[in-house]
Amino acid sequence: MNYNSDFKYDLEFGILNGESWFHELVTDKKIEVKCDRLSAITGNVYIEFESRGKPSGIATTQAEYYVYKYNEEAALIISTEQLKERCRELYRLGLAKKIKGGDDNTSEGLLIKLKDLVERNQDK
Repeated sequence: MNYNSDFKYDLEFGILNGESWFHELVTDKKIEVKCDRLSAITGNVYIEFESRGKPSGIATTQAEYYVYKYNEEAALIISTEQLKERCRELYRLGLAKKIKGGDDNTSEGLLIKLKDLVERNQDK
């Protein structure tokens, strides 16, 4: 890749490759947005897959993308298929653990360190 110190070039590249990508990503797509006020403190995200003994959450979503808002200024955007793959991989590696959660602990899900999810996401 050629580097250029000209902001005009950088702006053009950003619009074509960044803004266009984002616009395509959110246009006519089903997106599930999750916000966990404790993620910024704990560094974890909880990904539900069962509630009251029945599949739920990521197991039944029709969303094409998940957005995890983990603080007031940042979020992770990941395709649902990629998220499912990451969950399986991190669980196999012992980097995600099944825990009860949700209202009255009637749900089951994976507790995953956000950094593990992001790092694994960038490796692919």
